[in-house]
Amino acid sequence: MHQPVISGTGVFTPSETITNEELVEAFNAYVDLFNEENKAAIEAGEVEAKAYSSVDFIVAASGIHQRHVMDKTGVLDPKVMHPLLRQRSDDEPGIMAEMALGACGKALKSAGKAAEDVDAVIVAASNMERAYPAIAIEVQELLGISGFGFDMNVACSSATFGIQAAADMIRSGSARAILVVNPEICSGHLEWRDRDCHFIFGDVCTATLVERKEDAAGEHFDIISTRCLTQFSNNIRNNNGFLRRSRPDGVKDRRDMQFMQNGRKVFKEVLPIVARHMLGHMQDNGVAPADLRRMWLHQANKAMNDFIGKKVLGRVPEAGEQPNILQDYANTSSAGSIIAFSKYSDDFQSGDVGIICSFGAGYSVGSVILRKA
Repeated sequence: MHQPVISGTGVFTPSETITNEELVEAFNAYVDLFNEENKAAIEAGEVEAKAYSSVDFIVAASGIHQRHVMDKTGVLDPKVMHPLLRQRSDDEPGIMAEMALGACGKALKSAGKAAEDVDAVIVAASNMERAYPAIAIEVQELLGISGFGFDMNVACSSATFGIQAAADMIRSGSARAILVVNPEICSGHLEWRDRDCHFIFGDVCTATLVERKEDAAGEHFDIISTRCLTQFSNNIRNNNGFLRRSRPDGVKDRRDMQFMQNGRKVFKEVLPIVARHMLGHMQDNGVAPADLRRMWLHQANKAMNDFIGKKVLGRVPEAGEQPNILQDYANTSSAGSIIAFSKYSDDFQSGDVGIICSFGAGYSVGSVILRKA
């Protein structure tokens, strides 16, 4: 059995950003258009008028101030309200693979490794741009990696589940080094016309190199333990899929074909599950809350992270114990906890312990206990 470690991470950040002010201006212009176009139906009580959004509402509800996106022109056009991404030929790299290259290159550089040192690629994300061939195999080809690749989707927990899969393969000896990549184009499945959620998501790609401890070329984190949990819930759902055209509504513009969430139920139901999961995982590995230097949590909502931090530590976390990045990136689904880890782990000393934890649709929860070597 081999000891798996995380020896490198990388973050690809899109160049375009949308501030809350820009988002609110576009959304409120859309509201004016909608209410004017449906004026008669609204006055007849057949259609509900849409309400304005505001910067204060967004910050209070989420703690988000901006988000990075692959395209802002379509999102900020009141007559479009979704990204406008160019059509690519089958001979070109897909957009998710292109994002992955940026993140993988940084992860390999931080680990002091090259593509020939890697045996496999796992692309783990909330949505894939196609059913097949796997995005992971395309990334593998573009990087020039011999071995294998596959895609997996566990929504916002895809990264931690991917790390568990990679760590298990490293332990068993079936691979020496694996890139776990999380290209998240969340702007593509967000309903930008819904006041309750139009501010939630952003785009990004993260990559994590998991390899054998004896092969690590520099500083690294020992993966002490991984743990995953799923429990079925409809409170976060997206009904889009390849069977869509076979259903009665065909490709009609339906609200349930984008991200949907019952936020109050999610907050009430998933947070106790996450806190129990983390505490149980830590206890089974002899890690007390006082031993924990840092939590790199899923970046969905500041209030959620504050709640979890307090439950796990038994007190309000001190500055630096539970870093947030969502104010700059928004919710980036599975990539959020990896961004936090990548940006806030350089100050760890040998023996320091931390935990990566993600949670989301499924419900799904994944945690990774790490110790700085």
